[in-house]
Amino acid sequence: MRKKMSNTMFVAMVGVMGALVFAANYLYVPLPAVAGTTPRIHMGNIMCLLAGLTLGPIPGGIAAGVGSLFFDLTNPLYVSSAPFTLIFKFLMAFVCGQIAWGREAQAKSFKRNIVAGVLGQLTYIILYLGKDLITNLFFNRVEIQTALVSLAQKGITSTINGIIAVVFAIPLSFALRKGLEQANLHGLRDMR
Repeated sequence: MRKKMSNTMFVAMVGVMGALVFAANYLYVPLPAVAGTTPRIHMGNIMCLLAGLTLGPIPGGIAAGVGSLFFDLTNPLYVSSAPFTLIFKFLMAFVCGQIAWGREAQAKSFKRNIVAGVLGQLTYIILYLGKDLITNLFFNRVEIQTALVSLAQKGITSTINGIIAVVFAIPLSFALRKGLEQANLHGLRDMR
């Protein structure tokens, strides 16, 4: 008989996943700066997708958004973008979780999870690049050529981050699910 997960345990899982998102953002490789940007390849997006895949759309989105928000708030380079990060990372995990868990799939389909991860990443990349372009052109009054160079570099970096996230988050989600089931904590569907 399945044991339903308690609200306390579920909140704890969202908190732990948020902490993993926060910590994974510190695992990065900096890239050379172009046009005043500070690009980096980081592991944070892996955990954001993993949150959506394991916890579902809303709780996964909360873990991804809040964990990323706290990372931005603790880093002077990113503090001004923290509100956008909260929303964009929430939406990345939400889209991923919505697709993976939709139509009673319960994030058990490998192919569906790949589609979920890719679409979650695309959601984030479009929002992130759109914000960057609007900020550079309309608020920072950057020349169009400079804005496009920045956009291209961030687009390449975001795509690499996205590919890495999908490649690692999908198998990690199945391993984590197996561990949760063995610990009799698989009532995620009931708590979404």
